[in-house]
Amino acid sequence: MTDPGPLSLLPPALAIALAIITRQVYLSLAAGIWLGWTLAAGGDVLGGLASAIDATVGVLGDEGSAKVIVFTLVIGALIATLSRAGGFRGFVAYLEARRLVTTPRRARVLAWATGVIIFVESNITVLVAGSVSRPLFDHFRISREKLAYLIDSTAAAVCILIPLNAWGAHNLALLEGLEVEGALWLLIKTIPLNAYALAAVVVAAVVAFKGADVGPMRAAEARARAGKIHAENAQPMAGDDVVSPAPWESLPPRARNMVIPIAAMVAMMPVGLYVTGDGDLRAGAGSTSVLWAVLVALAVAWLLILVQRGASVDTLTRAGLKGAGGLVPLALILLLALSLGGITQELGTGAYVAEILDGAMSPALLLPLAFLVSAVVAFSTGTSWGTFGIMLPIVVPAAAAMDLPLAPFVAAALSGGIFGDHASPISDTTIISSMAAATDHIDHVRTQLPYALIAGLLATVAFAVMGVTL
Repeated sequence: MTDPGPLSLLPPALAIALAIITRQVYLSLAAGIWLGWTLAAGGDVLGGLASAIDATVGVLGDEGSAKVIVFTLVIGALIATLSRAGGFRGFVAYLEARRLVTTPRRARVLAWATGVIIFVESNITVLVAGSVSRPLFDHFRISREKLAYLIDSTAAAVCILIPLNAWGAHNLALLEGLEVEGALWLLIKTIPLNAYALAAVVVAAVVAFKGADVGPMRAAEARARAGKIHAENAQPMAGDDVVSPAPWESLPPRARNMVIPIAAMVAMMPVGLYVTGDGDLRAGAGSTSVLWAVLVALAVAWLLILVQRGASVDTLTRAGLKGAGGLVPLALILLLALSLGGITQELGTGAYVAEILDGAMSPALLLPLAFLVSAVVAFSTGTSWGTFGIMLPIVVPAAAAMDLPLAPFVAAALSGGIFGDHASPISDTTIISSMAAATDHIDHVRTQLPYALIAGLLATVAFAVMGVTL
């Protein structure tokens, strides 16, 4: 890593600004990567370009990153298979027949509740909630931007509150590496103090139950009520032919063709964590477990369809490949986002932002500052996990040196990471939420930001109060 300085902020800032202004996410991320490696090469533009290409290709050499990208393609195959099997349509028909979801409000609450209940992994949460709720949102003319917001707000925010999942395992490893005694108990004590995560879930609940529209979401809802799924010039992360292709006529719509594979996927996640952790869920490999879970779901879906003689193996293969191909654009964005994260780490972007905190540490201000600086790091890098790795080694020793309780400071760092990641257009969770809702990514970011800022303001006040009472 180079010595961090203010120039290290330029690559993520350029990518974020260009993405919002031009709506060209691919070129914006690529520009940020190129600028980053140009800075790393001392201003050599051509050398920076060569390094940017090599580094982006090199992302695939990292086992965890490669698994996330393969997971994205397999998810495309799974979504296409379940849709062609009539699983989504059958589930909607099941709910309508039993009058369980008969109003827009119930459709919104279903999306929110699904995100809260499925807490094993943020990407699984987003994809399950999106797949289940998207047909209902279209049926009741609720905007896909609102769906993307609801599932995004109940993904990482819920997962960070649960110690025994991949998120908990990651943070436990960080705390144990800092030689914190009783790391698991400390993480449990942060749950009621994790102000942003709790605020985000509560604000989303208000939106789900009351349909509260703030800022750009008003226009999105008005458009959806008029029967227009997408805004003018929108570029959905996944087309309707990918997320909801026409079912096969040979197989009648059945809810079980969606419920059983998704249940298998959710159940497989803790199993994967248990196996890869040699019997310890906390030590499990999150990327491996997620990939196993979606592969098991795809296998179960195939088995169900073959048993019902709904399609041949050749037909299933073709449907899966088409679905995977439809998510190649998302895989490319994830590849570029991971590459941008790599160069921000190389330049020391997070470390530089964190240095700002060192010069302003006082007991009364430390908590809100830790939260806000953590948020800036996550927003700039697009990764909450990377932010945890940067911020926890700063706030934990600082709190210990001042003989202050650790739980509020750990909670502030975790909360800030979730806030910045939630608001960032280059976050993988934000990107996958746009894909799961099949909406334009920048439209999702724009409509979600006011709600994230409301939760962020509530969290800032909460940490300020905690800081005063220390």
